[in-house]
Amino acid sequence: MAEKTNQQVYPLAPSNGNPRSDEESNTLQSKELKRKKRIKLAIYIAAFAVFQTIVILVFALTVMRVRTPKVRLGTDVTFSRLNTGNETSPSFDITFIAQVRVKNTNFGPYKYDNTAAIFTYQDVTVGTVTIPKGKAGLRSTKKAKFTGKVELLFVMKKKKATEMNCTMIIYLTSKKLKDLICE
Repeated sequence: MAEKTNQQVYPLAPSNGNPRSDEESNTLQSKELKRKKRIKLAIYIAAFAVFQTIVILVFALTVMRVRTPKVRLGTDVTFSRLNTGNETSPSFDITFIAQVRVKNTNFGPYKYDNTAAIFTYQDVTVGTVTIPKGKAGLRSTKKAKFTGKVELLFVMKKKKATEMNCTMIIYLTSKKLKDLICE
């Protein structure tokens, strides 16, 4: 029996054949967990980048599209002077006031430069009016050409030009506007 007490006891080998300790397996699991978290973060960043690209593309195709402003002549035309000649010396002298409206459908202001309204009678220029530069509706009639800049969200600037061509039919006897047709 004395022999049994002097024998040295050896620890048993692990049952799964893996000689690693618990500390080693914990560090491997934490490294694997960190790797999975990094992959997940990369996927989220890529998805966010794709989403932002789609939003910017939709924004650029709808909001940032520059449209040509529309110029319209108001139907309230007031004649302050209307003189006509006779059959031997046909002539006319008309002074009237009409409002020109600029309709801007862009997401930014439309600034137009100095321009002129040109009045013609049977393709002959009979008068012009200088229109100063500005941003809003002006007073003028007949044919006007506005050249200006559209500023989108105070970032993008594009040059746009618009034209208006109106035909007026005026009753000379009653000094009233019969018809106003604008293209």
